[in-house]
Order: sequence, then C-alpha cells, then structure tokens
Amino acid sequence: MNADPTTTGHVEARAALLLLADGRLPAGGHAHSGGVEAAVLGGDITGLDDLAEFLRGRLATAGLLAASFAAGVCRAVHAAASAAAAASAGPASPAGPASPASPAHAAGPANPAGPAHAAGTKGVPLLDVLAAFDDEVDARTPSPAQRAASRAQGRALMRVARAAWPVPAQPSAPHHCVALGLVAAAAGLEPRDAALAAAHASVNGPATAAVRLLGLDPLAVTGLLAEIAASVDSTAFKADQASLGSPASLPAGSAPHLDLLSERHRTAQVRMFTS
Repeated sequence: MNADPTTTGHVEARAALLLLADGRLPAGGHAHSGGVEAAVLGGDITGLDDLAEFLRGRLATAGLLAASFAAGVCRAVHAAASAAAAASAGPASPAGPASPASPAHAAGPANPAGPAHAAGTKGVPLLDVLAAFDDEVDARTPSPAQRAASRAQGRALMRVARAAWPVPAQPSAPHHCVALGLVAAAAGLEPRDAALAAAHASVNGPATAAVRLLGLDPLAVTGLLAEIAASVDSTAFKADQASLGSPASLPAGSAPHLDLLSERHRTAQVRMFTS
C-alpha cells in the first residue's frame, strides 16, 4: 500500500515549491527585470522573437549558475541537518544512523540555534559553507549593479521566508540564489526543487517585465514560456548534478552582455525597474 503523502510531508513540500516559484511572492522579484529594461531601451528587445532569444541565453548562463548554487546550498543545509541529527543521536543510539532531516527539524535541544550553527560539509560550520557559496557567486558576478540587485533580492527573500519557515537569522543578505537554496531546504524541498525554482525565476521574471515594458500580448509570452519549459527543466537537472561538487566547481558561465546591461541600467535617468 502506498503511503499517504499527506502524512509524509511530500504534498506540503511540493506546495512550498509552487509558493517559491510564484511571482507574487512578496520578495521583491517583481521590481527586477533581469536586464530586460536596459535591453528594451537599447533596442536589443523589440518583440517576441528577440525576447525568446534573450530568455534562452539568460537561462543557459545566469539561469544555470543560479540554479546550481541554489541546489548546492540546499544540499549543504540538508547535510548539516543530517549531521546534527546523527550527532545528537550518539553512537550508542539503537536507531542507528540518522536519516537525512530537513532543516525544519534540525532545531531542538541538541541544536537550539537551528541549522545555521550545525556542522557543515566535512565538519565545517554551515555558516562558513554558506559564506563559501556566497563568495563564489560574487566571483562570478563582475557587475557591481548585478551584485547589489542579487543581494537586495536575497535579503528580501530571507525576510519573507522567516514568516513562513524556520529560516535562520544569518546570513542576513546573501545572494539571491544562496538565499533560495537556504529557504528551499527550510521548506523541506530537495536540491532539484531549489534548482527548478531558480531556473524558472531566471526567465519568468524577465518575461513578465517584457510584457510591462513593451505591451506584449501576455498570452503570447505565456506560450513562449511554455516552449522554454523543457529547457528550464533540463537546466534544473544539469544544475542538480553540478551541485554535487564543491562551491568552487559550480558552473561559471559568463554573460558579458547582461553585465553591461546592468551597468547601463544603473545610470539610466528614468527606470521602471530596480535592475
């Protein structure tokens, strides 16, 4: 007999994925165009065909990077929670080694501060592991404007998530993909889920911005996103596999045009979006 998913937390976790991927989540994503506004002003995007090319390029570069880091952080948090649970059980526990636990259950008498203070990868404190991920994102983000936007979104996501899940107070303003991985783990999601949410956000937000900036037919843009959906899923799969490595080994695909668009947008006199 199959287990009732309502008793395993599976349904709750999948619903959490939908919530994280919802553009209406009040985490500030609606205020960022992902480079679309500067591309529209510069004449790079004038219609649906241009938008499709832009989104596919963004998914293959910035999207893969964000998805890989979100999955890597989620995996690291789960590993820390599992290590903390095993340590609290002790070697003499009749139950044997602890099974992987979600960060939502990591806090308790043996770990009162939550997962942020649990042991991280190979005994490294989790906060240090998260800092390593954050530093690697910094190294892959040459544009100061993009770094600022990413941290602003990360700070907003962490603030919103703390109202819904047991998300630790630190780090306070990580890069958005780092925050997404941490929040996904706290919500009971798996690394592949975190990767999917990040890959989806990398195209969905910019597509929505294009509708507002160019007055495109929302139905046509939705159709475009449906066409890209298979690529989003494939990107999430690649990111999940890549996240098995160390933070330094994660994808570092560059997108110089996005960097230039971000810097151009920062100096624009009139802007609808923050970035």
